[in-house]
Amino acid sequence: MQSNLIHRAAGAAVLLLTTTLSAQADVTVEFWHSFGKKQGEALNSIIEKFEAANPGIKIDAEHVGNYEEIVTQLQAAIPAGRAPDAVIMEVTRYGLFAERGILTDLTAYMDADPLKENLYPFAQEIGLYKGKNYIVPFNSSTPVTYVNRDLFARAGYAELPPLTTFAEVSKAAQTIQSKLGDEGVFGIAAPGQFTRWGLVMGNGSELIDRSTNEVLLDSQKTIDAYQWMSSLVHEQKVASADGVTDEDAGSDAFLAGKVGIIFNSTGNFGGNFKALGDKLGVLPMPCNNGCAVPIGGAGIGILDAADQEVKDAAYKFVSFAANPESNAAWFAATGYMPINRLAGEQPAAIEAMANQPGIDVAIKQLDVAFGRARPPVVTWMRSSEYDLWQAMALGQREVPAVMTDFAARTRAEATRLSN
Repeated sequence: MQSNLIHRAAGAAVLLLTTTLSAQADVTVEFWHSFGKKQGEALNSIIEKFEAANPGIKIDAEHVGNYEEIVTQLQAAIPAGRAPDAVIMEVTRYGLFAERGILTDLTAYMDADPLKENLYPFAQEIGLYKGKNYIVPFNSSTPVTYVNRDLFARAGYAELPPLTTFAEVSKAAQTIQSKLGDEGVFGIAAPGQFTRWGLVMGNGSELIDRSTNEVLLDSQKTIDAYQWMSSLVHEQKVASADGVTDEDAGSDAFLAGKVGIIFNSTGNFGGNFKALGDKLGVLPMPCNNGCAVPIGGAGIGILDAADQEVKDAAYKFVSFAANPESNAAWFAATGYMPINRLAGEQPAAIEAMANQPGIDVAIKQLDVAFGRARPPVVTWMRSSEYDLWQAMALGQREVPAVMTDFAARTRAEATRLSN
């Protein structure tokens, strides 16, 4: 009964938000995010427009770090009473915080907001945990394959070769390496964690089954994918070890024209296009054993400990950030996928698709894009995977043994978290 009353009150707050906020003193929303450089500039532009339209609300935005760092900082800030009011939450990691009652159930807000009907189905689905809304998508992505066309041409390719299978990718990377390696060029960058998940999906498996939450880290197809990924570094030697210990190193090398192929988020498109221009090529992810890619990125969650007027103000910003105009501007500036059906009709999006070839590749992948499992154990699993990946990619440990042990420990942790 109390829950229903709270939901009705929250819904009423959305419908009467403008009147309510104008009658209150100024409200400040402390907002943690993960966007720097070009993405940070695009976010700041959205915030400035929101504040201009809503002079009673200030968004105090702070760049905290990457998704993993946000989780770590949030876990430390909550018991110390230093948590923000709103936070960017990566789409597989927020389940832990929803489960523990740290995030506000946004269902009533969403149900009362016309925005909901304009969100793409994938954007509606990835914000749900156990049937309730806990985040509203902001920066949604899929991984794609970026290539440096100039390096391919210099390696002897008159046109880009197919990069559909792992074998085709290896062959192209080896050719670039053999032709240009003396110049400090690597054929490919070591895949980052998001794209490792994507390459596992492209090999017909998952890390955790998105429907059943079954742990699949030790399935043969997952092991095979990790075997190939790690071989790029320590066996084929077409990827630098620097990109294993520091994922940004691979991206920086690609921007500098020192890497031929990189798997990365569509959210990197803006920076890649700015650096490479017409030299940039964008292709779908490999379909080594069937085609499937993960929906990545993050959404904005509101902490349950925030005061009600702050929650109302925060949700108003969340809704503004997802409206067609804001979403189109974000897409055009960064390459993150539109989450709003009407964004593609906005001038900013139309211009971007006309003048930035490849920005729409991730959108074209949506037919084979899926949200991923997000039970509480995913946060632990993803944090633990980094060190294990390094051991495998650097040739320090054998892939089958690592993944078998990792699967067993993940199952044990899942059981612990459920008790």
